[in-house]
Amino acid sequence: MSDSFDTNPFDKGLAIRREVLGADYVDAAMAAADDFTRPMQELSTAWCWGAVWSRPGLARRDRSLINIAMIAVLNRPQELRLHLRAALNNGVTREEIREVLLQVAVYAGIPAGMASFHLARDVLAEVDGGPDAG
Repeated sequence: MSDSFDTNPFDKGLAIRREVLGADYVDAAMAAADDFTRPMQELSTAWCWGAVWSRPGLARRDRSLINIAMIAVLNRPQELRLHLRAALNNGVTREEIREVLLQVAVYAGIPAGMASFHLARDVLAEVDGGPDAG
């Protein structure tokens, strides 16, 4: 095993996940986990956040940009909503989000781009506390 391999990715992942997604969201997700869903929460925390998001090869803002593109292409609106907010937490600008979504539209299709733009507009309004805030 290499020296860079972390033998406890869950604890590291939980800390990163809380920083990126917000402690309130992560704590609520972990508290809501039951015997059926807890293994998925643990896997996501250790694998995604502890093993990958902790790597030094990309900055968190870059990982956020990549996630927005991939999740938009996969048409996962709940996760896209979450990762749009995370991207803002990681210093991604609204202009950068717009550019990523334009790229999604070109490479994944106009319907994916349009749906992602609509969702992003709603998230940004919520963040701003505007009339569409939920």
